[in-house]
Amino acid sequence: MFLKKVEGPRAVKLPNGNVIGLADLPDNEISRWVASRKAVVVQAVKYGLVDKSYALKNYNLSDEEFAAWCLGFEKFGYKGLKTTKLRERYTT
Repeated sequence: MFLKKVEGPRAVKLPNGNVIGLADLPDNEISRWVASRKAVVVQAVKYGLVDKSYALKNYNLSDEEFAAWCLGFEKFGYKGLKTTKLRERYTT
């Protein structure tokens, strides 16, 4: 079996025991960002699977948008990444 050589780790273990790998990252041509996809990208950056600069470039994200995802996930978990919860997030 042939494994493509990549920089950095192929997978990282999360504090809850789950493992995410490069194959778990969403496609770079995503048109609809749901909370679960946002969470995978945030966790991949946070735990060192990919660099922040790679995520921003690959998914065409701004620093502000990614920072909002990180803050929402840190404070409220998956619910903090749902766009329907934006009003609740900023009024609490």
